[in-house]
Amino acid sequence: MRIALLEDDPDQVAILTLWLEHSEHTVAAFGNGSDFLRNVRRDSYDLYILDWMLPDMSGLDVLARLRGELKIFTPVLIATVKNEERNVVQALETGADDYLVKPMRQRELLARVNALLRRAGGGRPPEESLHAEPYLLDTQKKQAALNGESITLTSREFDLATFFFRNAGRVVSRAHILEAIWGIENSGITTRTVDTHISRLRKKMQLNEANGWKLSAIYQHGYRLERTDVNEQQQEAH
Repeated sequence: MRIALLEDDPDQVAILTLWLEHSEHTVAAFGNGSDFLRNVRRDSYDLYILDWMLPDMSGLDVLARLRGELKIFTPVLIATVKNEERNVVQALETGADDYLVKPMRQRELLARVNALLRRAGGGRPPEESLHAEPYLLDTQKKQAALNGESITLTSREFDLATFFFRNAGRVVSRAHILEAIWGIENSGITTRTVDTHISRLRKKMQLNEANGWKLSAIYQHGYRLERTDVNEQQQEAH
């Protein structure tokens, strides 16, 4: 999974990156809140780990911006030497999902990271099928259907469709898509390749308002798959 780490201590960055990458996560590290916020405006991650005490603004200030101004609800783990109950309460009330006191221990950090990813839907094992009316994705056979009718997709297109439905409602960056679908080791893939595949997927799966879904390009950010019939569903529920 993709993790953004906000930490100004180079030694901490080195050890946390080592631990996380050894557990097959990808880490993007930032030394101050300004650089971090600038990046998350255009890129997307599965988890944020934020130090509290930073040179330009506090980790809680960054968290407040994420939850308030930017409307980003990606899971957040606060890591700090502050260990009083009032600090924990303040962090959780600001929007943190978990809190870890430094010095951090490897196994505890990884356990908390994995728990947050599972809770957010990131670390779960693949389902046998993913049902998002009127679509059905059989993740074992890599087959897709619309209203019971089979849709012919390449293996890459199927992986892309599954990724979007699992992240429905979220804006995901092109870099995130490249990493999740093509693998970060494949440096020959360009963002133009992503755009071409998404355009093809949109047409093949008929992701349009008639079928209750829309796959849109978000300027300078990436893409978002979202339902277009939410209001109708809510009215029917009442």
